[in-house]
Amino acid sequence: RQLRGLSQKGLGIAAGIDEFVASTRINRYEKGVHEANIVTAGHLALALQVPLAYFYADDDNLAKMILKFAELSAAQQNALLASLENKWIR
Repeated sequence: RQLRGLSQKGLGIAAGIDEFVASTRINRYEKGVHEANIVTAGHLALALQVPLAYFYADDDNLAKMILKFAELSAAQQNALLASLENKWIR
């Protein structure tokens, strides 16, 4: 959110959350007090321009991998997957 230059309220509004509760809701999501449902998480992902899977990564490294993978073209993604599969199959 901060890398995108969005306030908590701005992100909430961009994700379709009512402006009067947007800041509070995003704050509670960020602090882990509440967990967004899948629909809200999808709206947040769109607003932040990240894959939905980013929010469900088990650790920071996986989250970074998801972001980097999403930046690749389809051809680059396929090439990377093929390379990884070949490396581990041998």
